[in-house]
Amino acid sequence: MSKNTPKAIRGTQDIFGADAEAFAFVVETFERVRRLYRFRRIEMPVFEKTEVFARSLGETTDVVSKEMYSFEDRGGDSLTLRPEFTAGIARAYLTNGWQQHAPLKAATHGPLFRYERPQKGRYRQFHQIDAEIIGAVEPQADVELLAMADQLLKELGIEGVTLHLNTLGDGTSREAWRAALIEYFSAVKDQLSEDSQQRLEKNPLRILDSKDGRDKPFLADAPKIDDFLSDEARAFFKAVTDGLDAAGVKWVRAEALVRGLDYYRHTAFEFIPDEGSAAAEALGAQSTVLGGGRYDGLMESLGGPATPAVGWAAGIERLAMLVGKREIFDRAKLVIVPDTGNVEELAWYYTSQLRASGLSVEIAYSGKAKKRIDKARRTDPDAIFFVRERGHAEGNEYLRQGAHMSVIAMDELAEKVGTILGVGKIDWSR
Repeated sequence: MSKNTPKAIRGTQDIFGADAEAFAFVVETFERVRRLYRFRRIEMPVFEKTEVFARSLGETTDVVSKEMYSFEDRGGDSLTLRPEFTAGIARAYLTNGWQQHAPLKAATHGPLFRYERPQKGRYRQFHQIDAEIIGAVEPQADVELLAMADQLLKELGIEGVTLHLNTLGDGTSREAWRAALIEYFSAVKDQLSEDSQQRLEKNPLRILDSKDGRDKPFLADAPKIDDFLSDEARAFFKAVTDGLDAAGVKWVRAEALVRGLDYYRHTAFEFIPDEGSAAAEALGAQSTVLGGGRYDGLMESLGGPATPAVGWAAGIERLAMLVGKREIFDRAKLVIVPDTGNVEELAWYYTSQLRASGLSVEIAYSGKAKKRIDKARRTDPDAIFFVRERGHAEGNEYLRQGAHMSVIAMDELAEKVGTILGVGKIDWSR
């Protein structure tokens, strides 16, 4: 590579081969599962007005203050590459009249952008799958989303991952809990980490999931949300857990699992690898596989009416790491090898007919005949179809199966190929 060749931007990646197949497998499985649950596919702009994220995520959050890729366009507007999906989906729900579809079950996937320190499984351009239910106040919406996530992980073959579940209560419950946390942590403020001291007034719930050793001695005795739950909030959480039990979704209570933003209500959840599992070893410190919660207050921050909503997102790169490297392709059913000569047109005709029948077919057209055949053998297909010029043999097509090459008359070809490949007789008519 020349010194003048531009390099990829730090925090981005070029995905190829088995890694790209693992990435595609995650997306394809997500698309199949979301159709099972009848979630509508939506596509979102890759950038929005900066205020969409500033108003929904909060001006003081790290994402808004430190991590967003924002720029001024030629018209003088401040735009931002999306750092997450939910804010943009909420904006689209309000501006496009999607309320008529409520409760709207929507799903999407694509690239997101955050300026943060690149590390294992975390990039500045990364990709997520995302599922949301907007306009459903019932706890059954939470159950459906969590059942969908659980099935997705199982169908990806990801094992050793458990749903961690908590409730943040309704608005009244959360505010009472928040006030109690401020009072409790204020008494030991000078002993807290710098981050927790900053969070104390603005975001005290976030102190509960601190990993700093200076904070940990005070976490066990911190006020618990259960002491502040209203009867309605308690009933909501019970409906969620009862629904998960009925759906066969295993879960554990995680009282320290929180969401700092004020618009989050009720259910908060993360799927986390079990300690000592292969998933935990693969992800390291980046332990969360999939996470989300109920955000009943988000629409109001964007100027819309109060609208119940719940959703989750998962990083495709992390899921692909857990899936592991995939075969680049399944083994080809058939390789067609045109002999050197004027047989390419016939070979391409046969190839198109077979592919139209739904078969995986490779055509070897690079190099001389011997190299083409050697290359075809290395792919280990079910059969090799060798096309020669007329006059070279009784028939002008050969079929190689296993170690044998035999001459086949034209009128036997369709039936012979179909029998070997297990697809019946193929229509070769032109």
